[in-house]
Parts: sequence; C-alpha cells; structure tokens
Amino acid sequence: MKCLRNTILFVGTLSPSISLGFAPRPTSLLLRTSMMASSTSSNTNTCPKTGNPLPNLPIPEPLLSLTPGTWAYDTMSRRLNKEILQRTYEENQAAFESPEFAEALVRFNNLRSELDNAADTKLSYLKFDEVEDGRPDEVVERERREWREILSPYIENNDTWLSAPWLVTEFYAYRRLIEAIGYYDKSNPATYLYDPFAVAKKAGLESSVKSAENMLEKIVSLPNTKEGVGLAAAFALWGNKMDLSIWPADAENSSLDVFAKILHAADQNLLHDDTTELAEHCETLRKRGDGSVDIIVDNAGFELVTDLALADHLVTSGVAQVVTFQLKSHPTFVSDALEKDLIETVEHYAALPEDKFPNARAAGIRWQQYLEVGKWVCNEDNFWVQPSPMWEMPEPLRSDLKNRCDLAFVKGDANYRRLLGDRYWDYTSPFKDVVGCYFPCPVCSLRTLKAEVGCGMEKEQVDRAKLLDDEWMVNGRFGVVQFGSGANE
Repeated sequence: MKCLRNTILFVGTLSPSISLGFAPRPTSLLLRTSMMASSTSSNTNTCPKTGNPLPNLPIPEPLLSLTPGTWAYDTMSRRLNKEILQRTYEENQAAFESPEFAEALVRFNNLRSELDNAADTKLSYLKFDEVEDGRPDEVVERERREWREILSPYIENNDTWLSAPWLVTEFYAYRRLIEAIGYYDKSNPATYLYDPFAVAKKAGLESSVKSAENMLEKIVSLPNTKEGVGLAAAFALWGNKMDLSIWPADAENSSLDVFAKILHAADQNLLHDDTTELAEHCETLRKRGDGSVDIIVDNAGFELVTDLALADHLVTSGVAQVVTFQLKSHPTFVSDALEKDLIETVEHYAALPEDKFPNARAAGIRWQQYLEVGKWVCNEDNFWVQPSPMWEMPEPLRSDLKNRCDLAFVKGDANYRRLLGDRYWDYTSPFKDVVGCYFPCPVCSLRTLKAEVGCGMEKEQVDRAKLLDDEWMVNGRFGVVQFGSGANE
C-alpha cells in the first residue's frame, strides 16, 4: 500500500447584500476586513505572500459572522457550540469524563464558554508544546508559524469570533478542539490521536452500505467514454448530500436508497454544469494513457464512498494511471476524512458479506488492490485543515500539483469556500476568472451549496433557485459542476 504523509507542512448579478437579504456592512467593518483583502490584492495580479497567481477579478471582502439571519452568524453564534460540540460531548461522554481526559475536558468546556460569548470573546493564539507533541519538531514549528500568520491580523485588531472572517474562525474552532483534547499530546495515550468524531464517522460508514451497493453495481457497468466520466462525477457530486455536519448519520438511512432519490433530482438542481468540458479533458487523458488525477476529499461516510467510486472509474476507464487522495491531517468539520478513514472504509467494504452486498464487497477488494499496487495514493497535509485561500497554496504542495497533477477534483463546501477565499463574489463571476486562472492545474469543483458564497452561476439559474427555495445557498439542495483549465504559467 502506497500512502504518503507530507511532514513538511504548508491540510453564485446582484450584490450579496441584495440577493440574499444581508444587511450592508458598516464602514468600520469594511475598513477592518480590508486587511485580509490587502494581503492578497496586487496590481501585478500575484499574491504578495506567496507569489502565486491571483484571481483575474478584483478580490472582494470576506464573509464575516456579524449579521443575524445568515448561515455564518448562526454557525458561529449557535450551531457550532449548541449542536456540533454538544453532540461531540454526548458521543464521547464516557471518554471525556474519565480521569485521563480531566484536563482535556476543562479545555473543551473553556472553548465552549468562548463560543457561548462569541460576540465579545477575542481570538487568541493556538498553544503548542514541542516537548509533548508527537510530531517532529520542524512540523510543529511550521504549523505554529502558519497559524500565527493566519491569526495575527485579527488578534492585533482585537477581533472576536464573529468579527474576524468566518472561514478563519470556523477552521480555528476545530483546531482549538484538537488542542483542547490533547490530540498531539504523546504523554497521554488516552488523548493522543483521539478522534472526537469517530462515532459520527463510523455511523456514516455503516449507514452508507445499502445506497452504495446499488451505486457500485452501476459504477462497474459505466462505459469507458465521456458519458461514463460524467455520470461518475455526478455520483461524486451528490454524495455531498450525506454531509454529517448537517445531517447526523443514523440507522434509518441505511434502510433507504437515498442516493437514487438525489440522483433523480440532480438535473433540475444543477445551477451550473461544466460536465462536457470535464469529459473532454478526461478523454484527452484517456487517450494519453498516463493521467495523474487528484481528489481533494471532503467528507467521510457515503460521500467518501462516492469519491472512491469516482477514483475506481478513473482507473478502470484509463483516464488515470494514478489517483491521489488529498486528505485532512487531523479531525475537523465533524465528518472530514483523514487517511485512516479512507483505509477503514476500504477495509469495511472488503469485509462485507458477499451474499448481502456483493457489489460493495467486490469494490472494497478492488480498492485494496489499488492501494497495494500504488494506483491509489493517500496524502495528508496541514494545508487542507487551514483557512488560507487556495491562491495562497504554499510550496511544495503547489509545485507538486502543478508538475504532477493533470486534473484535481475539489470536493465539498469548505474546500469550495477556500477556492473562492470565502468572499462576496458576484454569483455570475465566471469560475475561470475566479479559480481556473490561478489554480496550479486543471480543476473541477463538485459542490453542493451549503454556504452563502458562490460564483460561475448564470443569473437565470440563480433567480430560479431563489424562487424555489429561500435557503437555496445553504441547505445542499443545489449543486454545481465547474471546470477550469488552471493557471497559464
């Protein structure tokens, strides 16, 4: 099995205030958020921090969490603490209340107290302990430096959990959780590498099998054509419907073919569709015969299974000789997948009873073989668990994608927000001018909408979605398939 671990760290015409009913931001807030914009804006259209290309269009201001009624405000002022961390406590109560977790529980409750008073609690720097941290010293030091660079503008500005950019505070909250439980503390075997979301992810894995059985039967029969790639991508896109951070996984889901219902509604729920361009690019790779494709993974559970199914088709159809899964380096956003989650998923499927789930079992055995012979590669990186916009992708990750990767699928909403820097882009701004022009390789975003940010959607489609659903931007009903050719460097 060939799995890599990089130990040198770097893991939607109208303005949004009109189209989503946001209150206009006060002038003081516009001045405050200009710090983040100035760090990435440049007359030369290159990032002053990294030298990377920037979006072709002027970079707008970031989303904050200050406006009641927005998804950002509800997440940071209520949902993260009252729902996600409360559920985390309930699922880990026995461990959290054990003597070994005594200090961790104090830190966990302190974090929850800060979120209880998010509007008034100022941000603080993360704490690192090189002596007890189980990682190499240079890895710890680099992560310390990266997070200090991320947080310093907002700490120096006395920003709170709500007044700093939403993307920053949300990623920061999950990193604070990792700090609180002592995830990297090798002196405490009980907390070291303890995944607080393991219960939720295991439930998602177990409940995925019935829907996956039907899907995997179809995957093996897909033609090795542009149409086959398009359908495999559609499978991977609508897997986002199973995001555990919004819909808790439970036993009921395992008795339903949820995927069939989602796929049936897929056509009317796409607000932009670049499947034709994607398929043409994949056909070029197929004819070349040595394609290298990456999947920047989002959630574990059923969505991860759809990613594996997509990767399966890419290999068997000849589009990719190697598929690399870009994975999170520590637990985050409840259901986001680590390398261990991918391996556990493959092993779970390979061990299923053949009489009940023949297609899922056969897929699991195939996937084990791909890992063993190096057709599938796993890579964890800290860049995937940090809030920096993807135009600030550091070395050596960026050069690796630029020089090795022929196509990167970017999965999920948090990754999409980072593609856009979590900023107020005009919903109709072309994807190629926001993302395709700076990304280091050809890129395809497969996203269902779960945050109040977007681009590359036609005005008529945006208007249609608004009429159909007041919560069209945040409930995952609508999706996009967006393709960009990558930076011309």
